[in-house]
Amino acid sequence: MFEFNPLSPEFKSNPYPFYETLRTTAPLVYWEQWNMWFVTHYDTSVALLKDNRLGHELLSVMTREQLGVGEPPANQIPLVEMQSAWMLFRDPPTHTRLRMLVHKAFTPRMIEQLRTRIQSITDSLEDAALAQGEMDVIADLAAPLPVMVIAEMLGVPESDRHLFPGWSRDLAYTLELTEAADIYDKAAVASVDFSAYLRDLAHARRKNPQPDLMSALVAAEDQGDKLTEQELISTCILLLLAGHETTTNLIGNGILALLRNPDQLEKLKAQPELGRSAIEELLRYDSPVQMTGRAALHDVEFDGRQIKQGMQVSFMLGAANHDPAVFENPEKLDITRDPNPHLSFSNGIHYCLGAPLARMEGQIAIQTLLRCAPEISLLNDNPTYRETWVLRGLEALSVKLG
Repeated sequence: MFEFNPLSPEFKSNPYPFYETLRTTAPLVYWEQWNMWFVTHYDTSVALLKDNRLGHELLSVMTREQLGVGEPPANQIPLVEMQSAWMLFRDPPTHTRLRMLVHKAFTPRMIEQLRTRIQSITDSLEDAALAQGEMDVIADLAAPLPVMVIAEMLGVPESDRHLFPGWSRDLAYTLELTEAADIYDKAAVASVDFSAYLRDLAHARRKNPQPDLMSALVAAEDQGDKLTEQELISTCILLLLAGHETTTNLIGNGILALLRNPDQLEKLKAQPELGRSAIEELLRYDSPVQMTGRAALHDVEFDGRQIKQGMQVSFMLGAANHDPAVFENPEKLDITRDPNPHLSFSNGIHYCLGAPLARMEGQIAIQTLLRCAPEISLLNDNPTYRETWVLRGLEALSVKLG
């Protein structure tokens, strides 16, 4: 009998066979252990991601007593306060307000202007690896590139950028399905240290604005409204966390997928103009973010199922991206796939604000590596994935360059 447990090592290592079984079971799958619904089908995901009966701010419609949850421990309050100001966890009208203000600073034009700088950083990272003849794609390229880019965007001095990966990693673990107190304790410490650093940077930019994202966020205004200090700091942390963890996974998962599908690897090397469609397919094929969540703000009936108020609803984006009702031969990597309406950046009002930046970094990193090392090959046929599921990525990816 099939047993569904998204916390099992087997599921985390390779969730896709489990997704296939779940999709044949139902569009909505109930996990009794956590009193949680999982959405497995593409069309169901799109419909419910746009359903305003689902959201994040449960405490606006229910009490802690009704939800059966107590107050957070005192040491975790800074983490709760920081994350509660993330637009990722807010509903309209607060979400609308925050997104509007951040969009005024984090513009497509600002991102496009980074193209030359991203290429320069990528070249320097890959040149160092080429000189050695081999590299760990994660440690030498996929992890440092997005940190360097977003830190530079914010105006963080180069001497301080080594601080960010540790803080980011500790905070990222809170996005997994976990109730482990030590994970939240570590994340709380990271939130205090991270916030203190960015608060000092924000104060410096208020006194002396620079041509960077922090200064733009400080100045962002809409009809007289501005970000509060907590919103400003929390937004910067969210941008760095989301921009770092997910893009690292995109680059690592993407290169591994190409190396395991040599026909597609050769096609991309021969036709670099396929770079844009290749990135979309790599995002779909092994999604950097496998799940996003909502909560039922009201009782919801969907597809004959009753989702009670207060229940959690988790969208298996990786499962939706392999739904054969939408994607022909979904288990096949096809860098020419068109159309490719994957949900790797979610859908609805919470569609990822940083999607254009992630796409650009992924395309530049992967295509530059293939151009500079056309005979690239795996040194380890079975690289290890991190012990996470929501943010799916490799611990290391050793390759020979040539």
